[in-house]
Amino acid sequence: MTAGTDSPARSAPGHGAEAHPPASWPGIGPDDLPDGLVVADESGTVVCFNAAASRITALPAAEAIGLPLDRVLPLEDLKGHRWWSLTDPYGGLATRRGQPERNLLLPGGREVLVSARYVREHPTGPVRRVVVSLRGTEARRRSERSNAELIATVAHELRSPLTSVKGFTATLLSKWERFTDEQKRLMLETVDADAGRIKRLIAELLDISRIDSGRLEVRRQLVDITAAVGRHVHVHTTGGQPPDRFFVRIRPGLPALWADPDKIDQILGNLLENAVRHGAGTVTIEVAPAHRGQRAGTGETDEGTEVTVSDEGPGIPEASMNRVFTRFWRGSKRGGTGLGLYIVKGLVEAHGGTITVGRGPRGGAEFRFILPVGVPAHLA
Repeated sequence: MTAGTDSPARSAPGHGAEAHPPASWPGIGPDDLPDGLVVADESGTVVCFNAAASRITALPAAEAIGLPLDRVLPLEDLKGHRWWSLTDPYGGLATRRGQPERNLLLPGGREVLVSARYVREHPTGPVRRVVVSLRGTEARRRSERSNAELIATVAHELRSPLTSVKGFTATLLSKWERFTDEQKRLMLETVDADAGRIKRLIAELLDISRIDSGRLEVRRQLVDITAAVGRHVHVHTTGGQPPDRFFVRIRPGLPALWADPDKIDQILGNLLENAVRHGAGTVTIEVAPAHRGQRAGTGETDEGTEVTVSDEGPGIPEASMNRVFTRFWRGSKRGGTGLGLYIVKGLVEAHGGTITVGRGPRGGAEFRFILPVGVPAHLA
């Protein structure tokens, strides 16, 4: 890597204003940055090498300052090509402004995410500084592993209902006349149930995608939370659960709740399903008004609705409490993708609410979420 021919002579390390980063910068210093920062002057000499860069490269800053940039960061791409020879920041096209982030290799094959910016005094003038940002790949690898786990989990969960659907439809098509109407009905009901399971899995995937990307939309309407709870209890009792398995307590003075009714149904559905499947004894659902403190700058209390779902099962171990709302957490081996509570948390927070988990009064798990009144801006 060669600097432009009009560059001044290199300053000796430890001499001159640019040999070391300033002792104090207004607001923030290089060592305060979470990412590695490497700055080279117009001659290609490293003049700034922060603590994060030292950690990522395992090179002390005292050894890096004053050396050529390509010696301090002998980067190669994944094909083994030397990166500085390919990019040539000082001698390349005068219109370039830098390099986008990409995966590169340090000596020893260590991967690092690198981006660069070329600083010029004039749009097409010589490069006066090259500013390089370094980041470790651990966070990206964790994200990739999480996505791989998501794909594997969903593929596993889809295989069973799809196999059932394919088996029953193939059997019906090839041997329709051999079955009685009752047998046909039973098979079609199984196909319908499995198709519904597949639909729910796809909906979960879409929800996770929207939550992770921040694209989850909340369409607020006036929601009757009491009626919503009643509907979900009815679904479970008609599905075979005894009516006395559920106890619903509605406290007086509930404020009007403006929320997305479909997402409220998802939240309640997931929490009740979780209590029925993984809990035991009576499932208690309590709806009460909540006071979330005073609004900033006013004397008015910020009201909301608090919903608590608890059971009488073994509960959640204390060591697992902080992992309950993460992807793939399962409280037992009774099926499920481990995505439901992760989605519940995303839906509650999309409404500006909060959700917590703890131990109920009778030892089981207790989930409590609080939603603000959420009046749309045009009605406030």
